[in-house]
Amino acid sequence: MTTASEPRPADAGKLDSAVLKVAAVVVLGSVMAILDTTVVNVALQALTLEFETSFDTIQWIATGYMLALATVIPVTGWACDRFGTKRLYMLAITLFLAGSALAGAAWDIESLIVFRVLQGLGGGMLMPAGMTILTKTAGPHRVGRVMAVLGVPMLLGPIGGPILGGWLVDSVSWRWIFYINVPIGVVAILLAWKLLPKDEPRPAEKFDFAGMLMLSPGLAALIYGVSNIPHHGGIGATNVWLPGIIGIVLIVAFIMRALKVANPLVDLTLFRNRTFSIAMVTMTLFMIAFLGSMLILPTYFVLVRGESALQAGLLLAPQGIGAMITMPIAGRLVDKIGAGKVVLPGILLIIASVAVFTQVGADTSYLLLMGALFVMGLGMGMSMMPISTAALQTLTQRTVARASTAMNIVQQTAGAVGSAIVSIILASLLAGKFGVATSEGQLAATAALMNPATHETAAVASADAFASTFTWTLVLVALCLIPALFLPKKPALPPEEDAAEGAPPAVMMH
Repeated sequence: MTTASEPRPADAGKLDSAVLKVAAVVVLGSVMAILDTTVVNVALQALTLEFETSFDTIQWIATGYMLALATVIPVTGWACDRFGTKRLYMLAITLFLAGSALAGAAWDIESLIVFRVLQGLGGGMLMPAGMTILTKTAGPHRVGRVMAVLGVPMLLGPIGGPILGGWLVDSVSWRWIFYINVPIGVVAILLAWKLLPKDEPRPAEKFDFAGMLMLSPGLAALIYGVSNIPHHGGIGATNVWLPGIIGIVLIVAFIMRALKVANPLVDLTLFRNRTFSIAMVTMTLFMIAFLGSMLILPTYFVLVRGESALQAGLLLAPQGIGAMITMPIAGRLVDKIGAGKVVLPGILLIIASVAVFTQVGADTSYLLLMGALFVMGLGMGMSMMPISTAALQTLTQRTVARASTAMNIVQQTAGAVGSAIVSIILASLLAGKFGVATSEGQLAATAALMNPATHETAAVASADAFASTFTWTLVLVALCLIPALFLPKKPALPPEEDAAEGAPPAVMMH
């Protein structure tokens, strides 16, 4: 080892107080956004009955939020450079706060969806801006440890969110699943103003407005088309194929243009980095499969098993506990042995756990289901953050903001598509079981389950629909293994490579 690199092990092995203070602020903002997502999932069945609507409409509370995330994320990389990450982070929290307060005051399903979109505009900037601040503060050589610090408190969302949301829905009001963000957001803004380092805005390249007018509407149109499938019962409806085709054309046009212009909205040259590209393919498949599963799990407990929202939240807790155990260990291991050796066992654990849910019935043992959720959490802790770490570790500090942007676009777009796909499958299967239109499957199942004369047969039929849906998610998770095999099996190169001003790391290919 060279003399220049001798001080690095001590530095790399410890996160100093400055990094930990920044991490605390970023974690608080992230927890707010994640709490919101997990809280809403538990409340979907209650909101369906509250607004007397159908599953294909109510899922827009989740899909509309992710749609807004995906459309605003492309602007974040440029805005981080142009206005500074601290200012942008505080703006993101403010927008999220306003959306939360308005969503709590919503008077019908349409207004609730609109205010969820406003929340998404803030949430879309929150994660990439926060990750950029944290990665720049720590440096690329400590990305694994930083992700571990960021990850563990974030897991309070998946553990606490469903429980808190269930209690609020059952005992207080559904409105408080949104109002709860207001005090957290106020504290987050004050801490961000006080603790985040000031960064000078860089009046860098001209903003790519043409690219934004292609990519953001393209993503929105594609997800909108896919999300309309449950209501129209197939891809033949104009409301499905027309926005879908428009979305694909706009995205392809953006890609072709971005490869030619000097400063595109999303830097596609990042994908010349083999590790970054492989990590993004793995992340895409993972988010489609995993977020889809997370959307329907609480509904199984509430609809089929007749549990309250609070009980459903408590039943989901083992998953978050499992992830909390493995995530900090995985963060350290990625820095030492490489992401591939951590992610592959994690995906195998998720496959084993989802396999249990493919056999779920109307009276499956809760001990078995909670055990499967715990194993799923162990696998999630070993895969989600390590995949992100693999994507960022080989990049220079100058490209981290753009890489975070690209990575978050992939995550949210895949998550929105995954939620829509799984909703389509479940809605279609429930409709088939009860002989109704696709958009009425969940309401028909609810009515049959509430009738003592038909409860038993309805429970069996509904559980079978969920089991078949989980079989599809099992296939999607299994596909993650293919790109994950090519993730790096060795630690990332030491950061001396990007020490020279303007010099790209050796692993970047040009």
